[in-house]
Amino acid sequence: MEMEYQVGRKPRFLCFHGYRTSGKILERELQRWPEFVREKMELVFIDAPFPAQGPPIPPAAAEGNFDPPYYEWFQSNEDFSEYMNFDECIAYIEDCMTRIGPFDGLLGFSQGALLSAALPGMQTEGVALTRVPKIKCVIIISGGKFGGSKFSSPKLAENAFSSPIECPSLHFIGDEQDGGDT
Repeated sequence: MEMEYQVGRKPRFLCFHGYRTSGKILERELQRWPEFVREKMELVFIDAPFPAQGPPIPPAAAEGNFDPPYYEWFQSNEDFSEYMNFDECIAYIEDCMTRIGPFDGLLGFSQGALLSAALPGMQTEGVALTRVPKIKCVIIISGGKFGGSKFSSPKLAENAFSSPIECPSLHFIGDEQDGGDT
């Protein structure tokens, strides 16, 4: 797949932090990347729309290392089998993309990686991000798949992974995290 960019412009990525952290925390964590990597892209960090409903998970990941406030992209029950506020999350992201975009791609960590993985398929199916240019690529760091059996928005969940991601994707996968969930 060939991606087109304006000459002289770095690709712009909208960055989604992890569960119960913040854009500032993810930005600080990505400073660990080599400069020769970071200088090749423009990273734009935003906070999720919902204040965290509890401490960072695991608590040591952010408490003491990173100052609050902490945020969540969407909420779930304790066993993560039901998700709430997902429609509002998608509307918030689309509003951010409209206001501060355009963006070439998405970068997400942990809970943010779930969104980065789901949004291209949802956009292709016409159920999300209908007012913004097509997502050209994604970077997924420590991502997963929505694990719950119930979802507050079945149409969105059904379309999120109904087909493989059609845009180029880079996946960072590991057994252990250095520094916790950011």
